[in-house]
Amino acid sequence: MATAAPAPTAPPRKLSNLLVVWRFTQRYPLQLACAVLALLVAATATLYIPRTFQLVVDNGFAGGDAAAIAPYFHRLLMVVAVLAFATAARFWFVSWLAERTVADMRVAVQRNLLRLAPRWFEENRPSEIASRLTADTAIVEQIVGSTVSVALRNLLVGVGGTVYLFALSPKIAGYLILGLPLIVLPIFLLGARVRRLSRSSQDRVADIGATANEALGAMKIVQAFGQEGREADRFAAAVDRGFATAKARFGTRAMMTALVILLLFGAVTLIIWEAVADVASGRSTGGSITAFVLTAGLVTGAFGALIEVYGDLLRASGAAARLAELLAETPDIAAPANPQPLPQPAQGRVSFDRVTFRYPTRPEHAALYDFTLDVAAGETVAVVGPSGAGKSTLFQLAERFYDPEAGEVRIDGINVAHADPADVRARIAMVPQETVIFAASARDNLRYGRWDASDEAIWEAAEAANAAEFLRTLPQGLDTFLGEGGARLSGGQRQRIAIARALLRDAPILLLDEATSALDAESERLVQDALERLMATRTTLVIAHRLATVRNADRIVVMENGRIVETGTHSALAANSGLYARLAALQFNEVA
Repeated sequence: MATAAPAPTAPPRKLSNLLVVWRFTQRYPLQLACAVLALLVAATATLYIPRTFQLVVDNGFAGGDAAAIAPYFHRLLMVVAVLAFATAARFWFVSWLAERTVADMRVAVQRNLLRLAPRWFEENRPSEIASRLTADTAIVEQIVGSTVSVALRNLLVGVGGTVYLFALSPKIAGYLILGLPLIVLPIFLLGARVRRLSRSSQDRVADIGATANEALGAMKIVQAFGQEGREADRFAAAVDRGFATAKARFGTRAMMTALVILLLFGAVTLIIWEAVADVASGRSTGGSITAFVLTAGLVTGAFGALIEVYGDLLRASGAAARLAELLAETPDIAAPANPQPLPQPAQGRVSFDRVTFRYPTRPEHAALYDFTLDVAAGETVAVVGPSGAGKSTLFQLAERFYDPEAGEVRIDGINVAHADPADVRARIAMVPQETVIFAASARDNLRYGRWDASDEAIWEAAEAANAAEFLRTLPQGLDTFLGEGGARLSGGQRQRIAIARALLRDAPILLLDEATSALDAESERLVQDALERLMATRTTLVIAHRLATVRNADRIVVMENGRIVETGTHSALAANSGLYARLAALQFNEVA
């Protein structure tokens, strides 16, 4: 029995969320090792620079011989060259890892989304999901390609520099270390607020994308009803909400940064004051204090950068958590552990046995209630009735996009819940009421029914669907780009593409949902003839509001409120005084 999916809960917002990113990055150990090696070399070269200056001051200035200090500057130039090449190598390998990690994450998320049942997309906005695939992965790319590298480099410089400081002057270095708790404390105090605001900021960005996509995807309706101003205001409101959240986020980070820098550089100033006093009293050398000041500057800059990086990592943890949610989603419509095979060869029988079903978004209303219908192999059954009667739900259950609450749906005698959904759908070709045309070529749209179809097979299907004539007039023929949603085609042409796609699938079961509703009278006649030839060898379920298109069906099933209220041929039903007769009288009188 199908149950409503529980509402998703937000994962804990912490740095451990970044482990999902690490699982993708660690797939490339060679590039990772090269990046770490380059990072270590660059950090070591950076820390060696203060040592060369110490040698220059202690050995060059005191002797007064300019030639004596030349070897130290030669050594410094070598260190700078090593630093330059190591930094370039680190940048290349880290950038490669970032692009590859993000690419793999996007593919993994998309593959997992394609496994999910339609009910999940009823409860989660596709536009928000698209935002996660773009905006959130862009943040992850920044983190892997820059932030993590900067964090590790500064961590190495900070730790290594601190060790060197103790080697130069344990007393002064101790003063510096004692001041670190005053710096770390604000990080943890303000970090929790930054985490919350980072997640909220990403949610607001998703809202902005969803609002824009909704309006742009329905531009004709927006302009037809003169709602441009309202949509602009709605988008501006979403942007303002995003800005308000972002302002709170970067305001908190600015406060944290200012406080930490004040404490950090204030402590360094006091420590350097003490160091200069040691030089004046002879307890330390000029070279040592020079190296100490340079190293202290590096350490201070490193820990200051780590604070900046920490805020970025917190923001990235929110993005990673949102991506992890999508990766963790499991389909509630899936193949059982040991799927029952469908009989071979395919017969094309379809059965609904005492089926009750409610859509998850409308649990208070039964779309089907105790519904029973058997369709024999090769039979053509038309399903008619008023809107909301449950006609399209039959197709949704036959394709196993949903599972019924009670009863069974069977294909060739096998309960579809016990079979692999891919096997079930392989036996069905469908022409939906809302035609879907992809932003691709005409060829790719047609062979979506059978991807390995030859051009000859494509043209045969197009001829049968009365689509060949207009396809030949396209600028590049089958290679013509059809535009977003088939924008370059008329409604009738889009529907004929969908019919040809279903014909090309050549499945034993054909589902037609108002397949000729958008055609003119001449095209409808030609397509109807082609469909009748096709239906002669297939089991066909036809949903029709225009009763003239189903007069020749073997059987007509009349539905109302999720139940069958009448069954029979057109002539038999028209002779009665039931629902079908009333619908037929209305339609045929209007035509007359």
